[in-house]
Formats: sequence, structure tokens, C-alpha cells
Amino acid sequence: MSKKTFEVAAAANIELIVQIKDNQPTLFHQAHEITAATVPLNAVASRTRGRNRDERRTVSVFDIGDKLASTDWQPYVKSIIRVDRDCYTRNSKTGLLNQTTETAFYAGNATFTAIRAADSVRGHWKIETTSHYSRDVTFAEDRSRIRTKPGVFARVRSFAFNILKANRRDTLPQDRYRAALSGIDQILKLLDTT
Repeated sequence: MSKKTFEVAAAANIELIVQIKDNQPTLFHQAHEITAATVPLNAVASRTRGRNRDERRTVSVFDIGDKLASTDWQPYVKSIIRVDRDCYTRNSKTGLLNQTTETAFYAGNATFTAIRAADSVRGHWKIETTSHYSRDVTFAEDRSRIRTKPGVFARVRSFAFNILKANRRDTLPQDRYRAALSGIDQILKLLDTT
């Protein structure tokens, strides 16, 4: 997260929610302090269950007021969003539950409702799990050692991923394997059938 991101969003009149991570330790610590000492403007709780998993999350929105006045972030950050997740996962072999707890902080350039913040955060993770995770598993993008024009190869992988996903017959790794065996001609045939 950079101040430049917030500047561009402000210039384009775009509302922005960005996760605060450990690479901004001062802001992360300040977000933790603000949410610990301030009453939230509003909060919303939700629960999702499925696949031996029960997740309960609470999204709270905090107005920062002048709490960042002595920092460079004051003109950019208008609210802090805290997401508390309690996840219970059942081990299918033992039947025992394993609990994990996580708290994440987000910076917003506007004051959001808790429902809108929750939808935005979940929307981001939907993209992360459906696209980025699948691409990494299918094409091993994170392990890629390509250093010359990596953007070109990323576009080629995206192109191939979209073709395979649109024409999925089994799983993406199986479709990728078939496409690799049959060559580019088979992939191009998939385009002609749509």
C-alpha cells in the first residue's frame, strides 16, 4: 500500500479500501491502537459454513478523526476497518475442531458502512480464491523464474487460463495437461467452438 495509490484514487474520485499489512508497521500499529481504543461507527457479523469449515467474521468500521494527524497518512485515510475472523475447521479423520483466529486491518479513503466494507473485502477474497489461487495451482505462477518480460508471459498465462476455464471439462490441471499434449492447435480449436 502506498500513498500514491490513495492520491490516484482521490484524483479519480474513487472510493478505496486497502489492506494494511506488516510492510507498513507504523500504520499497522496505529490501526491496532485506534480500533482498540475507539468505539466503532458500525459493525456487522456474518457466518459461512461448508466443507468442514465454520467461519464467523465481524467487520467493524472506525472513524479515525484526528488520530493520524501527526502522520503522512492524515490526508488519505478517513476510516479504519477491522475484520475479526474465527474459523473452526473439522478434521475429517479425527472429527476434532481446530480453531484459528485472525484480525485484519484495512484503510479506507472514505467512511464506509460495515456492510459495504464487508462486501468489498469478501469480493476481493473471491477474486483471490477463484482466479489467483487457481492460476498459481494450475500454472505455478508464484514459482515462475521468468525475468525477461514477465508481463508478456503473465498475459499468455491469463489467456490460456481463460480459455481453459471457459471450456472446462474436468479440472483445470487435467485440462492444462491435455492442452500441453495436444499443442496450441487444440487450444485454438477451443476458441472456434464458442
